[in-house]
Amino acid sequence: MQTPLPLIDFAGFQTGTKDVRARIAQAIGAACRKDGFFALANHGIAPAHINAAFDMAQNFFDLPESDKAAIAIDRSACHRGWFGRGVEVLDKIGQPQGDVKEGLKIGRDLPPDHARVKAGMPLHGPNQWPAETGNIVGFRAIMQTLYADCEALSRQLMQAFALSLALETTYFDRWLKEPMATLGPLRYPLFDAADDAALLSAGPHTDFGCLTLLFQHDAPGLEIQTAQGAWQEVPLLPDHLVVNIGDMMQHWTGGRYASTVHRVVNRTDHTRHAIAYFFDPDPDADLSALPGCGTRQSPPLTALAHLLAKIGDSFDYMEDK
Repeated sequence: MQTPLPLIDFAGFQTGTKDVRARIAQAIGAACRKDGFFALANHGIAPAHINAAFDMAQNFFDLPESDKAAIAIDRSACHRGWFGRGVEVLDKIGQPQGDVKEGLKIGRDLPPDHARVKAGMPLHGPNQWPAETGNIVGFRAIMQTLYADCEALSRQLMQAFALSLALETTYFDRWLKEPMATLGPLRYPLFDAADDAALLSAGPHTDFGCLTLLFQHDAPGLEIQTAQGAWQEVPLLPDHLVVNIGDMMQHWTGGRYASTVHRVVNRTDHTRHAIAYFFDPDPDADLSALPGCGTRQSPPLTALAHLLAKIGDSFDYMEDK
């Protein structure tokens, strides 16, 4: 199958020899310098965990809108919960009416007595979970399992990034004590006859954070913009997940690694489902250029400040928070 993405086998990164780890890291680094996207095989996340999360996400999205609205994102103090069509606006100029999708934001589930929550730190706090009745029973446990799987893989990828940048394997660990990360089930509906033919399921954008894991399930739809401005579709890749870096890693590498513009278009004859996992470092992580990647910023830009600005640009309700 032809694909615009480099295919990288991650087997052996944790258990292989130094040479094996270096070879995998080198391949990842080359992909990040090219366009910041690659497809990862042998990533270690159990297919059963992925399939269970997709099944449960579909069950949730199939609920009546009134049930989903009970955990609407604007009810949350920390940007967690369900959002409907048009709520996220990734391209305010080209598609100011918002994306043709709905989704759910699931973050690190922090109790009221957690230090960050007690301090009133933005984007930190409890998740909003749907009522577990009928075919939603088990929703929380299934989503938390995939969340933990994704965090473990993301930490390994951060080690690979470090090696690819000629840094110590554990270089990023200082900023990964309790990473800010979000699991995001997504549903992209069909376009109906009343829709503008120019509408996009998700407008052109770069990802805000450090790295993204994307599970595509029942239909392609992700498109990556080339350096020449053309759009390349990423096909479904069985047994692979799509990885891309975001703006934070581009900041850290002084532009050596590319945070590439992409979009989603559901061109099929059925609803499309996907799950994205956005992995971001601790809130106080300094995004100034890493050693060997340029000069440091003054004052430094922190991960939390960067995320708040980006989320505020794409979710209008955040203006009132």
